[in-house]
Amino acid sequence: MVDIQWPRVLTEEQLLQLDRYRSLLVDWNERMNLTAITEEEEVYVKHFYDSLAVLTVSQWQEVAKTGTRVIDVGTGAGFPGIPLAIVESNMEFVLCDALQKRITFLQAVKDELGLQNVTFVHARSEDLARNPAYRGQFDIVVSRAVARLNILMELMCPFLRPGGRGFSYKGPGFDDERKDGERAAAKLRAKLMDAHTYLLPKSMGSRTIVVFEQSAPVPETYPRKAGVPQRKPL
Repeated sequence: MVDIQWPRVLTEEQLLQLDRYRSLLVDWNERMNLTAITEEEEVYVKHFYDSLAVLTVSQWQEVAKTGTRVIDVGTGAGFPGIPLAIVESNMEFVLCDALQKRITFLQAVKDELGLQNVTFVHARSEDLARNPAYRGQFDIVVSRAVARLNILMELMCPFLRPGGRGFSYKGPGFDDERKDGERAAAKLRAKLMDAHTYLLPKSMGSRTIVVFEQSAPVPETYPRKAGVPQRKPL
C-alpha cells in the first residue's frame, strides 16, 4: 500500500479492497490492455486518489446519499466507478463500457472484492441512453473518459434525471473547453455549475472535475447515433 492522505478517511477494509483491486489490475493487464499505469504508487495516485477526489466536491456531497444511483460512462478498467463503489457503499453504481473484455475483468473484481452495490453493462453509451431502463434514471453520472467536454456531455446528460448532477474528470487544461461545454449544455438542457481543480499527491500533477446539473429531460434528439458525437461535437 502507498501512504497518502485520501480525500476521505478510509477504513482498513476499504484500503485492503483497493490494494486487491490494484493486484488484479496489474495481473489482468498482462493479458489485456487495461491501463498504461501499473507502478504501485502511480496506480494509487493517478487512478485511486484521482477517482476519489470528487468526494471533496460540495455538489457531490449534496447528492451523495443512501440509495443514490450513479452511472459511470465509459468506465474502462473501472475508474472512477470501482473506487467510488468501494467507498460509497450505501450508493448504487452502474458501470458501462463498450468492450466485453473490460466487463469480464470488472466482474472478476466485483466477485473478488465482494462488492454488492455495483453492476456492469456491456454497451455503447449512445445506445444505452436510448434504453428506458437507463435514460433519465440516475442521480449522478461520472466519466473519466478522454474526450472534450462537449462530446462527453452528450454521452452523459441523457442518463440524468432533472436535478441530477454530472461530474466529468478532466486534465488541467479545462479552460479551452469551457465555451464548447456551455454550448453543448444549452442544447442538452443542462448547465455548467463549477470546475474544481486539485493537486494529486506525490507531485503527480493537477486535475479538474467539471460539474454540471441537468435542468430538464434531454431532448429526444440526443444522444445521436454511435460515433456521431465524436465526429460532429455539439
